[in-house]
Amino acid sequence: MCGVAGLVNLGAEPVSPVILKRMTDAIAHRGPDGEGQWIEGNIGLGHRRLAIIDLSPAGHQPMISADHRYVISYNGEIYNYRELRAELETAGYWFRSKTDTEVMLAAFAHWGADALLRFNGMFAVVLWDRKEKRLLLARDRYGIKPLYLSRQGQRLAFASEQKAITAHPEFQREVDREALLEYFTFQNIFTDRTLLKDVQLLPAGHYMLVELDRPGAPSTLHRYWDYRFREPNQPASREEYLEELDRLFRQAVQRQLVSDVELGAYLSGGMDSGSITAVAARNFPYLKTFTCGFDLSSASGIELGFDERVKAEAMSARFKTEHYEMVLKAGDMERCLPNLAWHLEEPRVGQSYPNYYAAKLASKFVKVVLSGGGGDELFGGYPWRYYRAVVNQDFEHYIDQYYVFWQRLIPNSVLSKVFAPVWGDVKHVWTRDIFRNVFLTHDNELDRPEDYINHSLYFEAKTFLHGLFVVEDKLSMAHSLEARVPFMDNDLVDFAMQCPVNLKLNNLAEVVRINENEPSGKAIKYFEKTRDGKQLLRDVMRRHIPADITDAEKQGFSSPDASWFKGESIDFVRRMLLGSNVRLYEYLDRNAVGSLVGQHLEGKENRRLLIWSLLNFEQWLKSMEVGSNSR
Repeated sequence: MCGVAGLVNLGAEPVSPVILKRMTDAIAHRGPDGEGQWIEGNIGLGHRRLAIIDLSPAGHQPMISADHRYVISYNGEIYNYRELRAELETAGYWFRSKTDTEVMLAAFAHWGADALLRFNGMFAVVLWDRKEKRLLLARDRYGIKPLYLSRQGQRLAFASEQKAITAHPEFQREVDREALLEYFTFQNIFTDRTLLKDVQLLPAGHYMLVELDRPGAPSTLHRYWDYRFREPNQPASREEYLEELDRLFRQAVQRQLVSDVELGAYLSGGMDSGSITAVAARNFPYLKTFTCGFDLSSASGIELGFDERVKAEAMSARFKTEHYEMVLKAGDMERCLPNLAWHLEEPRVGQSYPNYYAAKLASKFVKVVLSGGGGDELFGGYPWRYYRAVVNQDFEHYIDQYYVFWQRLIPNSVLSKVFAPVWGDVKHVWTRDIFRNVFLTHDNELDRPEDYINHSLYFEAKTFLHGLFVVEDKLSMAHSLEARVPFMDNDLVDFAMQCPVNLKLNNLAEVVRINENEPSGKAIKYFEKTRDGKQLLRDVMRRHIPADITDAEKQGFSSPDASWFKGESIDFVRRMLLGSNVRLYEYLDRNAVGSLVGQHLEGKENRRLLIWSLLNFEQWLKSMEVGSNSR
């Protein structure tokens, strides 16, 4: 686990070692165990190392192949590197280290870009072919590791984080207003844009080739993998699916235990992290586990159930882990916001500051931590979302229904008012088209409710889960911590995509009936029928953790901010969002935003996600030193 950075001057100008080191230093937190720069004429690769596998100097990067043809700068872990190494040794390759980096380098030399399909892990990689003058940049299948690109003028920059790109003294910082509109619609960015103009995020499951020996150094983007959620033509029995899921889950966790440093696990009190801990603890006596809880003394309503420490402590006792906890209070959000915004680099999915503190806690004791991310998205953990668009006339009707639900922050009806200061620059953007375009490569036949469920699973894996991974990477690496996600093992993902919907969602037939015959005025009855989800996974996990955990209703890792924003943190919210020197009003309308925020502070509406996003955006403008609205 590390950080990569690099620069290509598309003209004849050589890369400055001072600038390359400045870019690499900007992400020093990602790799405190070592640094390296490699320059050849107009191309330079930088690296920061967090030593996890083979802690010796043999793992230094950028790494050069034995024949000196290839140079690699790589961030991530390849969990099947030992198997690949054995195969490559049979083919005649020899290795100087025990690192997965050297295996990846040889794999590219042997298989070319097809090597990407052989990697089971998480990665962002930059590979320079000195012979062909070709640069390859790639991300893992699921987008667990980010890789940013920027082309301004005759300069191509790339890095694990945007701050390495903005460290270049000639980079021009400006808000991408179209991305801003996209974010404040979905609380996420579905395209490859970022909030910084001229900085893009390489899509997950893609690689880019840049031909530096051709005029203009043309680049081509290639998709090498995508999710394919499908109903099987000949489904097996439920018992067979249970046994196979249990085998693949245990295999996935065991694969991701490979490490030459101490490893721990998050333990939230929920099923996914609890099951991972149960399997990992069999291999690691006194495994270290970590939980963040919340002070609920001023919480109300459903937020009174947001603290899961009691459940986590019970599982820690059951699995004999060495357990550590911390309790978050209202003031902790205010305290960490400047650092969090700088590390997160731009607002993304959810209210992420509890993740920041969880990573900070874990990093005091371990360098690697296992996380439960992906279980919900693969096995149907959000049925109340899918069921909103399960009965449809056709694809366009499905888009209309699901799109309305995913307007998480500002609905279309008031977008023009909120974005009034820059509306002339963004009025041509149709966020429904952005939403619809997510499905362009998921050529699913839409004949049954199950097909639409699979469509929704695809959408959420491509967007919501990807956003969560971007957040997880930034906030774990802020504390020099590697976060691994066993649910995203290739074999386990392949199984989940072909698992019948009726094994994930037991109440599908009943929900369809309610949806068809009682579409209005029956909200309570409807949502009583939409609390199922992850049924096959629950059945398997009962073998590993207590039934009261597997049978519990889904609960996310959320703080009681709806209460805090209109209570203990109300002065902070007013100062940050309603004060006289607020920068976000260079892009958003003060009156329109003030009205929406006021509705929450007065207890009329729950707009906690919007308030968090506004706070994050305001702090981002200051932390990233982005230029003003003037051109």
